[in-house]
Amino acid sequence: MHIFKAIRENVLVPVHPAGWPFIAIFAVAGMILTVIWEHLFFPGLILTLWCVYFFRNPVRTTPFRDGLVISPADGRVLSVEDLPPPAELDLPDGKYTRIAIFMNVFDVHVNRAPMAGKITDKFYFPGAFFNADLDKASEQNERLGLVMKTDHGPTIGFIQIAGLVARRILCDANEGAHLTVGEHYGIIRFGSRVDVWLPKPVKVLACPGQTTIAGETMIADFAKGAKSVEESVAR
Repeated sequence: MHIFKAIRENVLVPVHPAGWPFIAIFAVAGMILTVIWEHLFFPGLILTLWCVYFFRNPVRTTPFRDGLVISPADGRVLSVEDLPPPAELDLPDGKYTRIAIFMNVFDVHVNRAPMAGKITDKFYFPGAFFNADLDKASEQNERLGLVMKTDHGPTIGFIQIAGLVARRILCDANEGAHLTVGEHYGIIRFGSRVDVWLPKPVKVLACPGQTTIAGETMIADFAKGAKSVEESVAR
């Protein structure tokens, strides 16, 4: 029973709709290569299965409490920094913390809303395709940003950033839409990054190097009395 449960939870997971055209292309290409030379069957099969794996969209259990900020992406926290937000987000005046999360080609690439709220603005910037883990990627790469007036109160911003391999950002959320926390709102194909901009005061729960799970990992908290990672460790 444990074996079947492991297979169901880790292999038999839903696939994001954006992946099916690519899966079909990989499958057809694999069949053509097999006709040309039968020894190419297994490489074609492996590539097709990898494509299915890349576009997987597992079910997530999202923590819910007013003020919690949940990771919008699977990946690794690149940095947690106090920085002025990019002008294109047009966020309210004030000080902000940026949490940058890098997704490699083996991470789930479906992005989820970090909080519940209404999308008040959406922008697209057709930039370059530097490696997404470089700091300049947040200013120079192709990116798509959303501004959200959260149900809790603060206005936040989050940006999907293309990477060296990623060449396509998909975002289903439009201005005026209301997202629930953990709700799917987009996907970036083949390696990328998501930056979250949070106004101060906010207690940051994520730390550089940490692995995050979209829709599950708590990365910050706006609730009064919440403790940051540093304060929790100090105790």
